[in-house]
Amino acid sequence: MKIVVCIKQVPDSAAKVVAEGGQVSWGDAPLVLNPWDEYAIEAALVLQEALDGEVTVISVGGESAKEALKTALAMGCSQALLISDPALEELDSQAIARTLAAAIQKIGDVELAFFGRQAIDGDMGVTAAQTARLLGWPMLSLAASIQAVDSGAVRVEKATEEGRQVVESKLPVAISVSKDIGEPRYPSFMGIRKASRAVIPTWSLADLGISAPAPVVRWPDVMNPPVREVTTEMITGDSPQDIAEKLADKILGEKVL
Repeated sequence: MKIVVCIKQVPDSAAKVVAEGGQVSWGDAPLVLNPWDEYAIEAALVLQEALDGEVTVISVGGESAKEALKTALAMGCSQALLISDPALEELDSQAIARTLAAAIQKIGDVELAFFGRQAIDGDMGVTAAQTARLLGWPMLSLAASIQAVDSGAVRVEKATEEGRQVVESKLPVAISVSKDIGEPRYPSFMGIRKASRAVIPTWSLADLGISAPAPVVRWPDVMNPPVREVTTEMITGDSPQDIAEKLADKILGEKVL
C-alpha cells in the first residue's frame, strides 16, 4: 500500500512573529516540522508497519524544508520528496493544494494521503480538504483513530465537539488527523543517522507537468496589531466582602457592566 504524508516546515512555536516592512518575520528562530504533521506521520507509520506499506513524505518549500523531511525520515518514513520552484513563492493554500495533488498523481497508486489538522503558522486547516477535492477523493477529517483498512476501504473514528463518530470511505482517501491519533514517536538514533545521509529528490513544477498555480488569496500588506496600554490595579480591603464591594463599584464605575 502506498501512503503519502503531506507536511510543512514552520517557525518554531516559541518564535516571536512580527511584521517588518509589510512582511512576516520570525527573527532567528529555527524552522521545524509542523507539530500537527507529526501526528499525521505517526498515523501513517502505524499503517506502514501493520500493512507492510510504504510511506512517502512530501513538502512544498525551499531547500531548508529538507530538514523537516529528514525529521520524518528519521521517524521511519520510507522516502521523502521536496517540491521546490521559484514560481512557488507566496502561495495560498489553494495553490499549495494544486501542487500537492499533482505530486500525488505523479507518484501514482497512492491509496491514503495523511495531513495534520492545520499548520501552526497559517492555522487555516483547509489544505487537506482542498487537495482531496482536486484529486476527486473523499475526505475524512480529524481522525482520532484508524479502526480498519481492508477490502478497499478505510474506517476511522472522528473527533467532534459532541463526541466521536465512526465513518467509512472507499480508497483512495485523504485523512486529516487530530492529536488523539497517538503520541508521535521519537526518531531513533539509527533513524537520525540514516536520515542525515539521505539524498532527497526535488521536483519542480515542470517535473509535475503543471504551471505555477495562481493564488486566490493575497496578502498585500501585513501589520502588527496596535500596542495596547494595560495597567493593573490590586483591590484590597479589610474583608472579602469589603473587597467584593469595592470590585463591584469599580466595575460599575468603568461601565464594564
